[in-house]
Parts: sequence; C-alpha cells; structure tokens
Amino acid sequence: MAKEKLQVGVIGLGKFGLRFAMHLVELGHDVLGLDNDPAHIKQAQAHLTQVFLADAREKEVLEQTGMAELEYVMVTVGDSISASAMISLFLKELKVPHVWVKANNTDHKKLLDKIGVDRVVIPEDLAARQLADRLTYPGFVDYLPFDQDLVIQELTIDQCTGKTLRQRDLTNHYKIQVIAVRPGTGGPPSFIPNPNQVLASGDILVVIGHRGQLEHFKS
Repeated sequence: MAKEKLQVGVIGLGKFGLRFAMHLVELGHDVLGLDNDPAHIKQAQAHLTQVFLADAREKEVLEQTGMAELEYVMVTVGDSISASAMISLFLKELKVPHVWVKANNTDHKKLLDKIGVDRVVIPEDLAARQLADRLTYPGFVDYLPFDQDLVIQELTIDQCTGKTLRQRDLTNHYKIQVIAVRPGTGGPPSFIPNPNQVLASGDILVVIGHRGQLEHFKS
C-alpha cells in the first residue's frame, strides 16, 4: 500500500527546521516553509514545495499563507520562547490538528504543554538520551513514540539454540515481541517470523519490549 502524501508546514527554516523539512521532501511529502529571514528563505526555496518570507507572529500571516489549513505544522523558531509560544497559540486557535514544536529546554516545554500543543521536541535531550542508551544497552535501536520506556532492541541468541520461537514463547514468558530475525550466517532477515522457525547460535532477534522486561530476558 502506498504511503500517504502529507502536506506539512514548517515555521522557522534555520538549521533544524530546514533539515526537518528537507527530510520530509525526501520522503515524498509537500512542505510549506515560512520564515522572516531572507537568507533562510533563499536557502530553502530550492528544496521545499513553497516558501514564504513573512512574520508568523501575526495571526493573519498564518491564515494568508495557508498554514492554518494544514494538518501538521512544526514550529522551530530558534531561541525565541515568546515567539514560539505565540505562534503555537495562534495555530491551536486556528484549529490546526497537529502542532509540533521544537523547545529549547524543559521550562519552554512546560509552557508549550500548557498551551496545548500536540508534541514537543527537545532535540538535544533526545540525542543525548539515545546516545546514552546506545552505550548502556547494546543493540538498542529506537524508542516507540507513545512510550519512552518501550524500546526496539537487537538481541543476539546464545542460549536458545535449537529451539523455535513458539517453544521459547517470549511473549508470554517475558512480555516481549519478536518482530524480525536476522540469521547469524548473514542471510536476509525475516520479518514477522514464523513461530516454528528454529533459532541458531548467533541469530539476532529484533524485539519490542519495556526496558525491565528486556533486562529480565537477557539475565
């Protein structure tokens, strides 16, 4: 099934905002950019679907540029907490369904949460946590967005040799779900693996589970 093509607004086309927008374009989505810095607009116009040089702190601008009609809008306006909060408030008043905002720190996040934005991102905190987890939990892949304690991790088989996934019954015994198996021999991975697949030493399981449950399994 083909992925849905989204129309996304990005307000603030500095380093983070432009990279975010360009990645969305690479994924096949339409991106409307807005910034009040001519240099940012010049840099972005070759990459995005449409860009506007305007001040998003004016509610009329959000309406006139079409930002208010989009389903997703990301606000990333640099170090100005007041501008970020004002723009976010206007977008919520204009009934934008999904307002995501880049925050500078936890106090900024608290303010945005009170405004009622749908998601707050602190890139530095996320990057630092992921790096710490990669050092602490070998095989760590990623978090799941709805629960930061629920992670995707790779586990190398060394004690289940000769048994099938059905025999190991990891879901009932450890509350973790196997979503893929990559053979230790280097062959292609199998996604949603057959429960009768026999595991061999060196095979790598890609699993979803809570941290504590994964640690319990590995112990």
